[in-house]
Parts: sequence; structure tokens; C-alpha cells
Amino acid sequence: MSKTIVFGASGQLGQCFKKLAADKNLDFFIFPDESEANILDVEGLSNVFAKYQPEYTINCAAYTAVDKAEDDTELAEKINKTGVANIAQFCAEHGTTLIQVSTDFVFKGNLSSPLKEDDETLPISVYGQTKLDGEKVIPPVLDKYFIVRTSWLYSEFANNYVKTMLKLGAERDLLKIIADQAGTPTYAMDLADAIIAIIKSGSTEYGVYHYSNEGIASWYDFSKAIFDLSGTTVKVLPIPTSEYPTRATRPPYSVMDKTKIKNTFGIEVPYWRDSLAVCLDKLKQQN
Repeated sequence: MSKTIVFGASGQLGQCFKKLAADKNLDFFIFPDESEANILDVEGLSNVFAKYQPEYTINCAAYTAVDKAEDDTELAEKINKTGVANIAQFCAEHGTTLIQVSTDFVFKGNLSSPLKEDDETLPISVYGQTKLDGEKVIPPVLDKYFIVRTSWLYSEFANNYVKTMLKLGAERDLLKIIADQAGTPTYAMDLADAIIAIIKSGSTEYGVYHYSNEGIASWYDFSKAIFDLSGTTVKVLPIPTSEYPTRATRPPYSVMDKTKIKNTFGIEVPYWRDSLAVCLDKLKQQN
């Protein structure tokens, strides 16, 4: 199989690739240590590409603290834009295909039907803008790339919404959860599987793709499902966004259309609640 480097291997999605690589004996994956593969260290990147000569590079490294990014714009831009530009440049020099993981936050969220890849991007947060900027630096220097936008990512690894809700649900009697933002929770293991399918296909249908689990949910729906499926007894009240102001504005609607990725690569996308049950079962086994 095609030798594949994963940047950001210690993060949530990176750890999913590690788990799948171990479980499925995918020996084409390379997980360089972050001290060796800092995407802002041009000399380090040069050494990594020269050493491994990868056919594919997956960039999972990102600044993802959405609210913090509003005040930490410079670092968010460095990681989400400059870091991507660095990787794209070395991919171009070495004939490597780049798979860049992006986000639903590149959209304003003002539409009412599932978002297609060519719908207008109009970020309403620093995080969303820096991720879009990261998408835009790729095409001028590299022809061989897949940009995969995803949403509401969670897993049994790292910090994420599911783990936070389980913790809060165990500590409190009542939680108030936003019910007027719609999207789709995405199990990071499913996303990793989809990206592996892209690599295995050997496809040259380069461009932008959307991947999330199937279905639609509000944060309230998502939270209720977490508690129901895990057997957590806590009262949950739906509230409007206006009752829970945050530093960064979130897209009110970010359900994504997956037709393109399903048709191009023959990928079957699981329903979000089914995948959530799988993740919760794994978390239960861990504990």
C-alpha cells in the first residue's frame, strides 16, 4: 500500500488512525513524533519528507480551540494556514498527495438544506476563517489533494463533546443544552475509515469532499442521545443560542451533503446515533 505520513498523530483523529493501523495491520502508516514533524518547522518537515518519501500525507494537525482562537488569532493562523502551506509545498516537491482535514465552520450556516462542496464559504469565526485560509493555500502549489470537511467530531480519544457530556452528566442533576443549532455528530473512527478508503481507491478525483455521519441533530439531540445510550440519569433542558453566548459565533446550520464522497469512493456512511452507540460501548470497556 501507499506509504502515508500522519501529521498531528497525537490528536483525536490521529489516534483513530493509530488504532485502525494497529487493528487492521495497516503497515503503510507512518506516525512521526511531533518533535520530528512540527508543521511550522520547515527544516523538520524537509527532513521528514526526505526520510520517508510518502505517497500520501494526512494532515490532522490543527488549532481547534474555537472560542480561544478569537483572541489567539496569530497562532490559529500559523497552525491552520501557514502549517498547511508548508505541508502542501513539500507534497508538491515530493509528488505526494495531501489529504487535508477541514471543517463545517468554513460556512456561515445560513442555508436550510445540506451543504454541498461548492456552496459559498463565509466563515463567521476566526477558527473557521483560518481553516478556510488553510484550504485556499493548497491549490496554487499542489494538484494532488483531497480536502475533507467534517463536523462535530468525537471519539474515545482525546477531549471531545461526548466525554465532556458524560462527565457533566455524572456531576450534575440538570444541564441546559442549545437546541437551535443543527449539524451532524461525526465519529472520528468513521472519518478515519473513510480517508483510508480514499487512499486505498488510488483515485485521482481530487478536490473538496464532505464527510460526517448520516442524519441531523441539535446539540440538545446529541446530548440526549449520549445520556440515553449510556444510561446516564440527568435532566436536560433545551435552550436557544441566545441563552448561552460564546466568544465565537457558531454556524446555526451545518449539515453536510455526503453524495459526492459516497458516489466517488463507494463509501457507506453510518447513521450518527449508531456510531455514537459504538463509541459509548468502547468508552465503557475502557472504564
